[in-house]
Parts: sequence; structure tokens; C-alpha cells
Amino acid sequence: RVIEVLKNSDNVRVVLNKADQVNSQQLMRVYGALMWSLGKVFQRPEVLRVYIGSFWDEPYKNTENVPLFQREREDLLNDLRSLPRNSTLRKINELVKRTRYSKVHAYICNHLRNQFGLFYKQSKQEKLLKGMLGEFKTVSKQHGLAPGDFP
Repeated sequence: RVIEVLKNSDNVRVVLNKADQVNSQQLMRVYGALMWSLGKVFQRPEVLRVYIGSFWDEPYKNTENVPLFQREREDLLNDLRSLPRNSTLRKINELVKRTRYSKVHAYICNHLRNQFGLFYKQSKQEKLLKGMLGEFKTVSKQHGLAPGDFP
């Protein structure tokens, strides 16, 4: 259930910990398998960022990837430091998206209301419901709205 909630969230950070336990070849296999599995779970066009490292106070068991681990640690810390700034941006983007949906909804309601006359409302309603995609296209063309903003 948790994964279902987080599927569309930008708040997910993936950490491949204790990567010093394996050599480079094994690490690449694990990383590839992890990315493949994440692609199945988080069905998005962009891949999730995976931070590779060994995030504990013990000395590294395999030292061939130490420079990579250090760069990944810095990247993760920088990403975590930038979260408050990105939070504001996400809130603004969500507000803009909801505003676009509200605008489209208002245009659709207005268009459908204008289609009704004084008589034969039931039959007109049934006809409009059957051809709703066509009505969406009409509203989109009339007002220059993006098709992706429609239900």
C-alpha cells in the first residue's frame, strides 16, 4: 500500500547501502537488477535516482569504489539540503496544475450548459454523455486548452 501511495511522488529517495560488501562487477549487477525492479514499481518516464554507498561508520570492506561512494554521499547530502527549496517549487507546481484543472472544468460546465435548450433535456443529456470526448475536443479548440488537462 505504501508503494502505491508513493508511486507518483517526487519525495522518494533510493539508497543502495553497504555497497562496499561487493566488488565492482557484482555492484553493477545489483544496481541493474534494482533499477529494473524500480522501473516495474514506479512506472514513470524518468528513472529514480539511486544513491550508492556504504553509509555507516565502519571501514570499507572493498575499497575499489571509495571515490564513487564519496561522490554519491555528497550528492545525497546536497539533495537532502535542497529539499526545503524544492518543496516550495512542488507546492507552486501543484497549485498551477489544480488551477488549470479548475479552469478546464469551468469551461466544460459552461459549454455543456449552453448546449441545453428549453425542451428535450433528457435526450440532449444522453446525446452529450455519449459524445463527451467530442465535446472535450470542441472546448479544447475553442479556448486553446491542452488535451492533457482534460479528464
